[in-house]
Amino acid sequence: MKRRQVGNLLALAALSYLSRQPMHPYELSKTLRTYGDERSIKFTHGSLYMVIQQLAKAGFVAEQEVSREGARPERTVYGITDAGRAELRDWLRELVGQPQHEYPAFVSALSLVAALTPNEVVALLRERLDGLAAQRKEAAELIEKSEAEGVPPLFLIEEVYRVRLLDAESAFVEEFLAKISDPDEGWGPMWAAAHGTTFNPE
Repeated sequence: MKRRQVGNLLALAALSYLSRQPMHPYELSKTLRTYGDERSIKFTHGSLYMVIQQLAKAGFVAEQEVSREGARPERTVYGITDAGRAELRDWLRELVGQPQHEYPAFVSALSLVAALTPNEVVALLRERLDGLAAQRKEAAELIEKSEAEGVPPLFLIEEVYRVRLLDAESAFVEEFLAKISDPDEGWGPMWAAAHGTTFNPE
């Protein structure tokens, strides 16, 4: 993957929205929240201001105007530059076309899960299934509500992808539970013995 001058995905979102129209960071923050981007990209007002400064230093955005209303602080409106548009397109092409090796926290936990007893793991996995079901319900309801409001399916594609990922993870967790708990060939008894306990999930 190409090394980016500003590699934070929040910068990508900022470039995308600024390619539509110039905005000041506060307005940009409201826009990100309005479109639900905080579900995909973690950010705060402070982190967004910092990213805008980094993009300006890299030459991807530039000040368009500075204004002040009464005693309020100055507001600087930023617009995307030609270099920023090129960076936006190049970065998106890379992310869409080239799979990346990512490091999700759950994968890291799975690599170390034998440090817990199987009884604990079974209970935690059942808890995780409940959480996944709640997240799926929320995403599905958002899709249904947005479609009813006339939002084109293209602008909901990340939520459709989120639902697919949640379905896949739920299926994996159920399969893992079965491998631990199978009465004939389950991993539970051997795993518990390694901890000096017996396998007896509630």
